[in-house]
Amino acid sequence: MKKKLVMFSICSVLSFSLLAGIPTTKTNAAQEEEHYVIAYKGKLPDNFSESISKAGGSIERVIPEIGIVEATSFDSTFLSAVKQDKNVQSAGLELEAYLETDPDNAISFTPGTPNGEKVSLDPNVESYWDKQWDMQRLTNNGDSYNLNKGNHDTVVAVIDTGIDFSHPDLQNNVDLAGSKTFVPGTTDAWDQNGHGTHVAGSIAANGKVMGVGPDLTVRAYRVFGADGQAEQSWITDAIVAAANDGVAVINMSIGGWRWMAHNLDEKGDSASMVAYHRAVQYAIKQGVTVVVSAGNDSKNFNDIHDMQAYWKDKYGLDIKGPSRVVPAQIPGVITVSSSNEWSNDSIAFYSNYGNDIDVAAPGGDNGPLYDSLYRQDPTGNYLDKRDFTYRTLSTYPTYPVAGGNATTEFSDGSWHGYSYLHGTSMAAPKVAGVAGVIKAAHPEYNPSQVAAAIRKSAIDLGKAGQDPLYGSGEVNIYNFLSNKPSK
Repeated sequence: MKKKLVMFSICSVLSFSLLAGIPTTKTNAAQEEEHYVIAYKGKLPDNFSESISKAGGSIERVIPEIGIVEATSFDSTFLSAVKQDKNVQSAGLELEAYLETDPDNAISFTPGTPNGEKVSLDPNVESYWDKQWDMQRLTNNGDSYNLNKGNHDTVVAVIDTGIDFSHPDLQNNVDLAGSKTFVPGTTDAWDQNGHGTHVAGSIAANGKVMGVGPDLTVRAYRVFGADGQAEQSWITDAIVAAANDGVAVINMSIGGWRWMAHNLDEKGDSASMVAYHRAVQYAIKQGVTVVVSAGNDSKNFNDIHDMQAYWKDKYGLDIKGPSRVVPAQIPGVITVSSSNEWSNDSIAFYSNYGNDIDVAAPGGDNGPLYDSLYRQDPTGNYLDKRDFTYRTLSTYPTYPVAGGNATTEFSDGSWHGYSYLHGTSMAAPKVAGVAGVIKAAHPEYNPSQVAAAIRKSAIDLGKAGQDPLYGSGEVNIYNFLSNKPSK
């Protein structure tokens, strides 16, 4: 696969960005292979394969349920030729995804606490529950487990980097046989990065660390390789496949700003945007609740001028006109901002916010000292002021991973598969876990009913009522299960 971008940053937070390949000046050298997404009007026409071949392309992937095709071509005239097909709604260079940096990694990343060392855990203790402030909050100190832990018939799809199926806290709740990979050249959904395993633990871990629904089933739909790279069609394909497999909930700890810089075609939405939108709507119509992260750019979804200035300053992109952040601003998804341990008025410093936020969930941060310094001057270097124990502790691969960014060590010098991470990537799976337990308790609920239940049972933090930081509030599964008033 051609690498349109050379900058890949592997980190603890899968707030990911999608970025359009930008055509470069062509020379007399051989044309380089490009990847394209083609969105047809409605169903795929009978002659779509012949049409693509005639235009000079080769088919790489077909998603017939939503009329999407991925194609490749060495022909510089392919795009203009395929657009001549009256059955094509939109076609364009495929947008590419990669893992972004840690939320506070603007300067450099040096794992450590204020004393310059990693957080150390004792591998001999039976439980790390005392360190899971996030789960204690969500479950009312574990009381929700006495009411409903979920069940193995309720499946939460983790569209991510894969899962460590051998992890002792996950092995009883993971569906290895049903997991899939959408990454070309791979044959399994084992996690080679670390992010997906951390997300899965927040949903359904049952061991030294606990998830929201410790009896739920998690299934991996791997769309990222070890280097954190993905094509848009891989993600689209995974969403549709999960829906076809009958999962109850999809978690996508995914956000994106640079992707949105090129989300418009000359006649409307880009093909990749059409594909993303169709895939999410397809899943919802299949009865799947889709939960997504808000992203880690500290930006206001409502302020288009702020967004444009951000693109210009950080990425050199001069973007005009309307824009949307995906999947956070796709209709029908539950969009999650990140709350922290120490404040009921302020969300995590890195979390995006705005009217599209449905609820918040504990994603952790670096503690109040770092937060106060960052908000005074976001460009400053305060890495030595971080306290990782304010982050969230969850499962991590028990084996070495190429893209791993574990922030934890163990007192015996060995590695045992747990790490403190933070980000809206860590917040979203808490909501996916809550959605899974709700579906286990009420399998008859449709996605709208699940979303309403999540909002109604949330703890109203920040300004009274709906607000752009917390949405309806911070999720709380105990409130739902106990029918306890949340406001």
